[in-house]
Amino acid sequence: MKVVITGSAGMLGSNVLRLAEHNEGLIVVGLTRSDFDLRNQQDLEAFVEAEKPDAIIHAAAKVGGIQANISTPFDFLASNLAMDASVIQAAISQQVPNLIYLGSSCMYPKDYRQPLLESDILAAPLEPTNEGYALAKIAGSKMCEYATASYGFNYKTIIPSNLYGPGDNFNPRSSHLLASVIRKVHDAKQQGLTQIDMWGSGSARREFTFIEDLAGWMVGALNRAAELPPILNLGWGVDHSVAEFYLAAMEVLDYEVELVPDLSKPEGMKAKLMDSSLAREKHGWNPQTDLRSGIEQTYKWFLESKDANARL
Repeated sequence: MKVVITGSAGMLGSNVLRLAEHNEGLIVVGLTRSDFDLRNQQDLEAFVEAEKPDAIIHAAAKVGGIQANISTPFDFLASNLAMDASVIQAAISQQVPNLIYLGSSCMYPKDYRQPLLESDILAAPLEPTNEGYALAKIAGSKMCEYATASYGFNYKTIIPSNLYGPGDNFNPRSSHLLASVIRKVHDAKQQGLTQIDMWGSGSARREFTFIEDLAGWMVGALNRAAELPPILNLGWGVDHSVAEFYLAAMEVLDYEVELVPDLSKPEGMKAKLMDSSLAREKHGWNPQTDLRSGIEQTYKWFLESKDANARL
């Protein structure tokens, strides 16, 4: 099977690419933003026509933390809509039979029931702080659903929980929660600080899954895309408060500081724990990396990687 992976330089794409390259049954081709602009459908169709892949994993996206989503909602909506439409249209045009689209837990309604079921999408209003990104992801998922219904392809959406691990973004201006937490504790330790500012009260809860658990499952799922439902949750199954993530990072980095809540900062959704029982019971989902072990591996990569330190 030949597989094209978009966003192959990102955290998820790079880990999928690395694991797929060790699978003798797979030929993998990675695409990064330096290869060409995925929004250019003409160039993308020519590439897909030349490569003739059996599957596409569409992991490329414009992503960012809560501050970036608040500041530039138009960019998150427009860029992701254009990119997703181009990739999916190119796949349809070139008769690519299988496509796995990366959704987001942001697609779920604000402060809805817990845990969240796949059927809850569009059941209630979205969280305003990341609405632009969420709308784009919902639209991309619907395009996959409609392509499957209209043309008989296997275009499926997986919705991972928040992700962390090697390859994460530690830039304080654009990083997601857990990478930001690790970076703040690291900086405090390096500078001998006794306090860390924490956005909000620290009570908001988030579910995080280690990136290698998800990447490994995705590589194995490529040969059974037809068996997957239109949308599938893939999460660790347990959530933690923001304050608990800080405490876990302090334990791993062996440095304790006082957390100072900044109640003027937005916290986003109170919680968005997903129900991943369908994936566990019927589709081989069995993540193994607990939070402490995952933070240890992530921090080790952060210290050793030139890529991570180049973003500081």
